[in-house]
Amino acid sequence: MTDISVRAEGVGPAVTLGLLAAWILHDAEELATGPRWISENLPALRERFPGVPEPVWGAMAAVEPREFAVAVGVMGAFVGCAAVAGHRTGGRSGFYQGALDGFGLHGLVHLAQAAAVRGYTPGSVTSPLIVVPFTLWARGRLRRAGVLKPARVRDVTMGLALAAGATAVSHAVARRVVGSR
Repeated sequence: MTDISVRAEGVGPAVTLGLLAAWILHDAEELATGPRWISENLPALRERFPGVPEPVWGAMAAVEPREFAVAVGVMGAFVGCAAVAGHRTGGRSGFYQGALDGFGLHGLVHLAQAAAVRGYTPGSVTSPLIVVPFTLWARGRLRRAGVLKPARVRDVTMGLALAAGATAVSHAVARRVVGSR
């Protein structure tokens, strides 16, 4: 399919490559605020949420700022690949659509985190301003072009699993790169 026919269907670069642009804006917030916010708020979070298993708190405390930055870069590679796959297929790529869904659901998770702590959490500003609106807009464009795969519970689960798996791999790679524990 040529770029001209893709644009005629309404799925141009803003829809597909826009995923990477929206992700960059969102993760810039996380990079700027994440490590410091965690170090400042971890003791209060442990006290407020005693039911959270200690390994979760330990894992959060163990992420160093350099590791976090490298993990964000690795995640950027995943998102970039998904955006390119979407662009090359006119939005039809299952990888792209799964990443788009995972991105939007990730934004909702940020909003739930902010609601749970009753305040700011890293990513909670750009989630309602960029992540969720972009995801809804892009899905709408894909739907109008007739290329959006129907959303099923399985797809939501896969989108979250894709986001969680990519996050885990990103941090594993980052730990190897920076030599963190």
